[in-house]
Amino acid sequence: MAGLEVAILPVTPFEQNCTVLYDDRSRRGVVIDPGGEVDRIAGLVAERGITVERILLTHGHIDHAAGAAGLKATLERPILSAKAGPIPVPIEGPHEADRFLLEGLEQQGRMYGIAGARNVTPDRWLVEGEQVRIADHLFDVLHCPGHTPGHVVFFSAELRLLVAGDVLFRGSIGRTDFPYGDHEALLGAIRDKVYPLGDDVTVLCGHGPGTTIGRERRSNPFVRG
Repeated sequence: MAGLEVAILPVTPFEQNCTVLYDDRSRRGVVIDPGGEVDRIAGLVAERGITVERILLTHGHIDHAAGAAGLKATLERPILSAKAGPIPVPIEGPHEADRFLLEGLEQQGRMYGIAGARNVTPDRWLVEGEQVRIADHLFDVLHCPGHTPGHVVFFSAELRLLVAGDVLFRGSIGRTDFPYGDHEALLGAIRDKVYPLGDDVTVLCGHGPGTTIGRERRSNPFVRG
């Protein structure tokens, strides 16, 4: 994808796809949804020589966000031989409507037995119409509530690439049976915001294999056409 490499590392017992997107030449990139297993994520980053410029969160569920604070601390740790201080790694997203979820990550971690879960406050909340930078590429932010109130997705028109989190899966959609879930809002976001992006768009999902918008428009049993 025009020099942008993708590495996907399933983490936590929920097998959430922590996604690393980075430029294959400059090795600059981002980590999206580090839900846990921070040492594995940091190891992948080090192995590939990636300079992480920011951490992006699609939403506030534990399997997507519980490792964000720990990963930030790990990546910002000073190197003893370095003359300069650590390079900041800001956390960006999701929409502020998910604040209550991010403030309850430690409690969720105890409930689900996920070690190392830490509450987190992003350096920047995101709203629709803003953009985030991944290496030299700009991604549009779309607010797609329903799975959670503050869920966002990231779309590059140039690369024809959508990072969908738990909005859309291959043959499925995100759960909405939480007290704060909204099934109709999720279906509306998919129909009105995701599908119009184009059938040729590749979709990176928060769980399971990737897909395309065209495939889901034609065959997804939850929302077609």
